[in-house]
Amino acid sequence: MNFGQALDQMRAGLPMCRAGWNGVGMWLCISPGKVDCPADQLWAPLNQIYAKDHGGSVTVRPYITMKTAQGDIVPWVASQTDLLADDWILAEQMVPF
Repeated sequence: MNFGQALDQMRAGLPMCRAGWNGVGMWLCISPGKVDCPADQLWAPLNQIYAKDHGGSVTVRPYITMKTAQGDIVPWVASQTDLLADDWILAEQMVPF
């Protein structure tokens, strides 16, 4: 499938990856974000301070994260190659959960 189709699947809560990725066990998902996220639920201290100084909460917008081959969760931004690829698949086809 193409990236647009993969994005629709991620919006539905499914993990996606590219068949052509070299790393084992890598996948993407959407972190949904949160409206009125309390300051104490934010990870970064500066974000907590900002939220506390602006009413005690902030809106965190949705974003895409990647589970890396090393087992970390990191922010992810698509490359042009990723956007134009047609080898997107449901991660469960490649990755045992």
